[in-house]
Amino acid sequence: MNMTVCKFGGTSLADGNNIRRAAEIVLSDPSRKFAVVSAPGKRYSDDVKVTDLLYESFKESRGKDRCGEAFAKIRKRFLSIVAELGLNFDITPILDRTEADIAASGSADFAASRGEYLNARIVAVLLGWEFVDAKDIIFFDEKGAFDEKRSYPLIEARLSAAKHAVIPGFYGTGADGEIKTFSRGGSDISGSIVARAVNADLYENWTDVSGFLACDPRIVQSPEKIEVISFKELRELSYMGANVLHAEAIFPVRKGDIPIKIKNTFRPDDAGTLILPSKKYTPHGNIVTGIAGKKDFTVIFLEKSLMNSEIGFARRALSILERERINFEHMPSGIDTLSLVIESKYLKDGVLDRLIDEMKAELRPDYIRVLEDIALVATVGHGMAKNVGTSARLFAALSDAGVNVRMIDQGSSELNIIVGIDNEDYEKCVRAIYREFFEKK
Repeated sequence: MNMTVCKFGGTSLADGNNIRRAAEIVLSDPSRKFAVVSAPGKRYSDDVKVTDLLYESFKESRGKDRCGEAFAKIRKRFLSIVAELGLNFDITPILDRTEADIAASGSADFAASRGEYLNARIVAVLLGWEFVDAKDIIFFDEKGAFDEKRSYPLIEARLSAAKHAVIPGFYGTGADGEIKTFSRGGSDISGSIVARAVNADLYENWTDVSGFLACDPRIVQSPEKIEVISFKELRELSYMGANVLHAEAIFPVRKGDIPIKIKNTFRPDDAGTLILPSKKYTPHGNIVTGIAGKKDFTVIFLEKSLMNSEIGFARRALSILERERINFEHMPSGIDTLSLVIESKYLKDGVLDRLIDEMKAELRPDYIRVLEDIALVATVGHGMAKNVGTSARLFAALSDAGVNVRMIDQGSSELNIIVGIDNEDYEKCVRAIYREFFEKK
């Protein structure tokens, strides 16, 4: 029999009614054996996510033996969920213990993880399934990375003994034995890890949208929905800001060649988006699959005669960033030029000036220039490599729209073309590319 691991996101589990809807979805398909759940999300636009309240509870509890007003809101929220579901489940002792543990733990990660923990306890009771705590099966190594060698055998052994189970997402146990979380949105990663460990046939990620769209609907009205996408395409789009699925959730299932299906909890009959490994993916015929981007980058442009013959120039440039613990996004280069593209948020409070001084001293460039307020827009699709003139169409469209391209970067796989433009041209750029490749078919 096929096996499916399903993960439900925060909005899908925001209140009792939504949790009941999610439970009905789970029980409607016998192949769904394991469910990974997030903390309750927002119930309405001005609501506060439970995870944010938990971080606030941790701050309020410092130096005290109990939490404050924020945890009172959390307590009320979970009591309300249990009441809405009509469960015969006394969650009050668990909430009491959770509040005491947050005050005693001294760990923001522990506090943040309790939203998933509490929600999973409730969902397990509602479904009549076993609760399996993520702290017992998901582990991190000394560097804070997911420890797959330790975790996968434990997950497989533990879940093979369970007919059905609910597992809280977002957290596991660190090398020091304390609770550690993934980055925000990390329940997507937890679901992917469980799917990989049990060798699932499908990983379903249930959220509040019916899959990926070709671009941001806040920029282009009613863009096309992407029905099928490859892991590689998804990785590019997620990294550049398409945030339906956590970018790191791809890696565990990719190793097991397990497809991902993005589905809408509130519209379960919608087809959703199917994400396939490369060996199972057949290009759909479109030249471009999707468009995504982000604002607020800084480009450090270095020029030096005979740079190409100076062994180690790029390495020394990157070592300066490494000393400052700064990541770079892209590094376009020419014979005598090198550009470093960095998110502007890492260059505040004098960091940029310090980098420039270090580069002048160690690299001795002939010329150094800084471009700020730059946006990056990625045009992604397997079809781009197989269609002559794709780049010409893209840049002609941008020219016609009056968008000044400040930087170009294309990967060797020809899967994407990334352009750097002024922040103020970001929306205009996305609309121009969408018109060219989706509206002119």
